[in-house]
Amino acid sequence: MEHLILAFLTAFFVVLLVTPSLIKVAFLKRLFDEPGEARKLHKRVVPTIGGIIIFAATVFAVSLWFPNGISQYEGLIRGVKDFQYIVATLLMLFFVGIKDDIVGTAPIKKLAAHIIVGMILVLMAEIRIRSLHGLFGIYDIPLWASIFLSLFTYIVVVNAFNLIDGVDGLASGVGLIAALAFGTLFMLGGDLVMALLAFSLAGSLAAFLFFNFSPAKIFMGDSGSLSIGLIMSILAIKLVEFTPQEGSPLLIKELVSPVSVLAILVYPLTDTLRIFIYRAIKGVSPFSADRNHLHHLLIDSGFSHKKTVISIYSASLAVMGVAYGTRLLDETTAFLITGGVGILLMLAPVFIKRQHNKKQAQLQPKTRQLTSVEAA
Repeated sequence: MEHLILAFLTAFFVVLLVTPSLIKVAFLKRLFDEPGEARKLHKRVVPTIGGIIIFAATVFAVSLWFPNGISQYEGLIRGVKDFQYIVATLLMLFFVGIKDDIVGTAPIKKLAAHIIVGMILVLMAEIRIRSLHGLFGIYDIPLWASIFLSLFTYIVVVNAFNLIDGVDGLASGVGLIAALAFGTLFMLGGDLVMALLAFSLAGSLAAFLFFNFSPAKIFMGDSGSLSIGLIMSILAIKLVEFTPQEGSPLLIKELVSPVSVLAILVYPLTDTLRIFIYRAIKGVSPFSADRNHLHHLLIDSGFSHKKTVISIYSASLAVMGVAYGTRLLDETTAFLITGGVGILLMLAPVFIKRQHNKKQAQLQPKTRQLTSVEAA
């Protein structure tokens, strides 16, 4: 337990103390994002290399406080194997993100990197989904289906966090909530290695929010969002396959399921699914940039950056509450209820935007009449 607290605090203070210097370096080397494109919401230059410190602080904290003593920690040998592959894939994806932040990277090259990283995790590290645990009546799945589903999960989750990084404090805040949720479940279930990874990331993101919350002083960039997405995908797959240790609280055994993973990652997954469907209908590339994300709809409806992210934080926590309330139901029913509530809450910005447009349309005739009277 003390290792987890120390890891959180280590990552927190590394980010808190180093980020101001990183911001200065970014301005000196002109490593910032300039406003101008229609989809960009910021009105001033902002450094885009915050992912460097998130990545560094997380890996440093995990490495520093990694547990030792096989007799003391059950499953440590497996944890060491997981950790070596996690660090290797994190390094690869981190440098892909850094290159994209500084000089840009073609989407096809990024996709190739995702596939390579996913194959390392699934085939070499064997971090994959082996069973659906009764979801839709399915338990064990064949190897080919396990590999495909695990690769799909990895690519979707990583890109989901990359796509939601569009409003000050959104990706970092949603990531913080998810990391704390994953970390708590793994801690109480007895997997201290995965808990250590989750709490180290949580510490990094908690400190980063001081600089990333509206008005943001620094953005995490692709190096940050891809690193967060990778860790989240690993934690998600690990939780689906997790068996709590004997003596773990009954509540944890009830919550360790695909339903909890859905609830924890509901916003990035919902937004990604919606935007991919929307772009497919429009006949454009699913990786093209636009202003149709759910957070953009809230901003365009008159929400401030702070109100937008707090609304999304609240909706995410509410869906986790639904997952908690349905934990005693069968897997399929709980999944459908939690997923249904999640979709309704996360699609609320669509209806808010429609109501906003209606009000604007109703105001236009009145504005025209007033203008005509004044002109007369």
